[in-house]
Amino acid sequence: MLNTNGIRIAEDPDFVARLAEFRPGFEVYLQFDSLRAEAHQNLRGADLTRIRRQALEALEQADISTTLVVVVKQGVNDDELPAIIEHALQWRCVRGVVFQPVQDAGRNEGFDASKDRFPLSAIRRRIIDAGGPFAEGDIIPLPCNPESIAIGYALRKGDRIAPVTSFFPRELLVEALPNAITFEKYPELHKQVLNFFSLATVECNNEKKLAELLCCLPEVPLPAGLGYEDTFRVVIVEFMDAHNFCLARVKRSCIHFVTPEGSIIPFETYNLFYRDPAARARMRRSLEGV
Repeated sequence: MLNTNGIRIAEDPDFVARLAEFRPGFEVYLQFDSLRAEAHQNLRGADLTRIRRQALEALEQADISTTLVVVVKQGVNDDELPAIIEHALQWRCVRGVVFQPVQDAGRNEGFDASKDRFPLSAIRRRIIDAGGPFAEGDIIPLPCNPESIAIGYALRKGDRIAPVTSFFPRELLVEALPNAITFEKYPELHKQVLNFFSLATVECNNEKKLAELLCCLPEVPLPAGLGYEDTFRVVIVEFMDAHNFCLARVKRSCIHFVTPEGSIIPFETYNLFYRDPAARARMRRSLEGV
């Protein structure tokens, strides 16, 4: 996985060619906060619309799996969420969108948690209420950390998708979904998906749901040939900061940093206590009981 703002991808074809050598099993997580220049200016301090477009064009040409990562700030880009999903579906290389409520970390001048934060539940509701393909049961909590991560899966044909998360029995999801957001490579989950939608093995009580799916995507080859490029996902990940810190959620964290020394640190505590001198100062004060 490469997390990136896309500048070098947009401007360096040789770098993109080198990234393409890592396929398959490699994905670019591209910072993509908005379709509007003013939102980029607010969130990133610069108009990055051209860079984002050129980066996507380069990734599309190189056929590199890509996820768009959207920091959501209330009053800045929270009205764009359905449009960003629609935009993502115009690119063959894009496998999904990750929405992240803004947190108090990094370049974040004048942050006001009471006004700026647009939480996981609000993002989920905004997507559902837009009347798009994702309905109430299509975006569900991830078992490992239900208060911090929600995810919805769909099958894809071009720019058309049919959500499938709500089709699965609850016990299948709990057993098959590993405790991570990047679980496309897990063979057991892939096997379960194929078995569930196989015309040869589907149970009678699932025939109606399968018919609905095939009606939405009549040309989808199921199950033969179903691959990562035939799926699309929406993920909502609410990271913590000093304003909403919760030790219980940290203990259930699915996302970690590995330091050069070999330590494994949850994402949220890394931002609070390890990332920069200010964070390390907070760590010292906490250890001293200040």
